[in-house]
Amino acid sequence: MPHATAAIRTSGHRRPRWWTELPLLAVVYGLYSVGRLLVREDIPAAVDHGLAILRIEKALFLNAEHPLNRLLTEHAALGVPADFAYASLHYLVTPAVLVWMFRRRSAAYRAARTWLMTSTVLGLAGFALMPTCPPRLLDARHGFVDTMAQYSSYGWWGTGASAPRGLSGMTNQYAAMPSLHVGWAVWCGLLLWRHGRHPLVRAAGIAYPLITVFVVMGTANHYFLDAVAGAAVMGVGALLTRPVMRAADRVKDRVRAVFTPVAAPAVPSKYPVVSGGCKTSAGERIPGQRTTSADSSHAATGSAADAASDDAPAAAR
Repeated sequence: MPHATAAIRTSGHRRPRWWTELPLLAVVYGLYSVGRLLVREDIPAAVDHGLAILRIEKALFLNAEHPLNRLLTEHAALGVPADFAYASLHYLVTPAVLVWMFRRRSAAYRAARTWLMTSTVLGLAGFALMPTCPPRLLDARHGFVDTMAQYSSYGWWGTGASAPRGLSGMTNQYAAMPSLHVGWAVWCGLLLWRHGRHPLVRAAGIAYPLITVFVVMGTANHYFLDAVAGAAVMGVGALLTRPVMRAADRVKDRVRAVFTPVAAPAVPSKYPVVSGGCKTSAGERIPGQRTTSADSSHAATGSAADAASDDAPAAAR
């Protein structure tokens, strides 16, 4: 995504302060969580959307969910780690990369944060416009097994995806399109690849999005097209990063203009400075200015000379 990396490279703003960033990120994440809950769960429409996606994938020979789901269902050594990864990495790796950018790549942090927030808002719009039933919630005749429920005894989750047992009502299980698990993983991967200096960090930037795609499909939480949509949302968010930053700067400038006190105008002096930048002609004296004796004798001599010169023409006549 060249636009995202270009915006990050050219972000010239100084690093924001952590005490302003934490409340901002908390508010945005709170809006994200509440937004998922407020989106109406139209279950019949969500099921129809899920089946339509499945039909499209089968027609295009993109249906990799079934073999991956069977692989994790039949091998607990793969299924249990995959469930742990789905339930935790999404909430651990993304904040870790954000903190890493804040501390180590401060010049690029603001653009990276704006990119993530903008893409997340777009994802919420997708949840609202197209509620989608994940494969694990389809009827059993469609051939999917909910691995989170199958291996729930190994972790803290129950039947409500990654939500802790008894708290499945705190999440919208029909917010599958687009997959922000994949979208946020793509964001992390691109930043690690672009700004990582150690080969292992850059390798993690490649591996993490690929592992996430494998996990979300194998656990039957997302379709392949959900993953594609998640990456597409990050691409659109990257294109909007610069305009959003410019709009935010304009809003901040206007707010500062409203709340910044206006300086009082300077009061002009009652007595202007006479000698400010002005010079007097020879022999001219500023009123009230004291003169030295040398100046006085020089002035008298000059006056006598002037009088003599005035009398000379008269004598000649």
